[in-house]
Amino acid sequence: MNDKVAVQNTEFVERFRDAFDEMVVYKDLKKSNFISSFKLPSFMRDWVLKRFQDEDGTLDIDNATEFIRQFIPKKDGWKDIINRVVNHHEHVRFLAKISVNIDIKTQTVSFELPDFGLVYKDTVIPQDIWEQYSTELLKSEENWGIVELGYQPPMSAKEPGRIMLMSFQDFCPYVVDLDEFKYAREDFSLSEWIDIILGAVDYNASGYENTDRKLAVIQRLLPFVEKGINLMELAPAGTGKSYLFGQVSRYGWLVSGKVTRAKLIYDIGKKKDGVVAIRDYVALDEIREAEYMKDTEIQSALQAIMENGKYRAPDNHEVTVNAGIVFLGNISSSAMSEYQNMFSELPKPFHQPQFLDRIHGFIKGWDLPRMTDDLKVCGWALNSEYFATVLHELRDDPTYRAIVDEMVVLPKGADTRDTEAVKRICTAYLKLLFPNVRTAKDISVREFKRYCLQPSMDMRGIIRIQMGYADEKHAGQTVPNFTIKEADEE
Repeated sequence: MNDKVAVQNTEFVERFRDAFDEMVVYKDLKKSNFISSFKLPSFMRDWVLKRFQDEDGTLDIDNATEFIRQFIPKKDGWKDIINRVVNHHEHVRFLAKISVNIDIKTQTVSFELPDFGLVYKDTVIPQDIWEQYSTELLKSEENWGIVELGYQPPMSAKEPGRIMLMSFQDFCPYVVDLDEFKYAREDFSLSEWIDIILGAVDYNASGYENTDRKLAVIQRLLPFVEKGINLMELAPAGTGKSYLFGQVSRYGWLVSGKVTRAKLIYDIGKKKDGVVAIRDYVALDEIREAEYMKDTEIQSALQAIMENGKYRAPDNHEVTVNAGIVFLGNISSSAMSEYQNMFSELPKPFHQPQFLDRIHGFIKGWDLPRMTDDLKVCGWALNSEYFATVLHELRDDPTYRAIVDEMVVLPKGADTRDTEAVKRICTAYLKLLFPNVRTAKDISVREFKRYCLQPSMDMRGIIRIQMGYADEKHAGQTVPNFTIKEADEE
């Protein structure tokens, strides 16, 4: 594979746009500073870009800016919205994240807008509105869309006024066809496909010096596409990990700063599952300084979730989790080596082999260059919202794991956790890099080993080495040498 990537050429662009049609958008993050100033996540930004972009990728800046100001309010504009709705009886429409609650006792339906602090007790969805929009509002635990708010005045002293939902327009205006996405992979070489993935998550492929650097970035997408992958990444500051986990996909959640057990795992008072139960992954940033990692209940909950995807709360409620748990942290350059104890400055759980054993793989963040303007996408790329939705839906496709189970030969006496870690990561690589593969015969042994199996073993191997530093009885233990069974010939 050619490691040197040229600037997009006309032939590639035509082939790319033909394969993905409306899902391609022109991104130039160096020049889109006016959109950056609004601090939109990339999945929302691309939606706006596509809406106000012509066939040549030229953006109508004035109308795009006006749309953002009108439909994507900042948090400090929330009081103005409430004033217009409550005191002036206006109907106000804007883009927001919404979740609904059905009260069993009263048969009423309410909603909340978590980003603006609007909670269930202050809202209502009238029955006729619920019947009209319930399908869209029940697609997932939280949904993005254009909400239209109105006001229901107080009915009596016991019936206070409430914010009403008047209409809802789903944020995703298209249906993702996974088969089309998989089929499109056939039109591109592996080198081109890697570049397409990078562009989809806002990186400029030509800014990387070789393929290994590109693949180092793609490691971060593993929990986006496969259920229950637990990872750790330690890196110098400025390599973009917080951006990728926090801005690219609406299906993930980045914790930066404080978080409570109720928000993260389960709220006993509200009988409500935390974000680990409703997101595809939860990335815990700045773990070296994270006070919540000192909470023994959070530690035990995370350990249980990483082990079997379940956690039983003190009230006996069972939280079922498909999310991957990703630990992120910055370390000094002197500690950036898997052949020394990298976790000495981290909280107590990372000094315990039984906790580390449940982390499937390690990302060497020092293999990624510091983020610069040269690494920001500039050119035709996949809509981030579309790509993130594809990865989300691929999580439910069992075909790839079946292929991995068929191809990977287990060494005698292989540790179960090693086996599951390697296979789970391997499956995610297969989905990301070879989504068109439907049987074991569709991929060469060489490519499967180079791009799926070997990196999975390497990532798990680092965790094994660090377990040895945590407890000397694990010292010297390594990941078994998994081999590959070649597909039978017809």
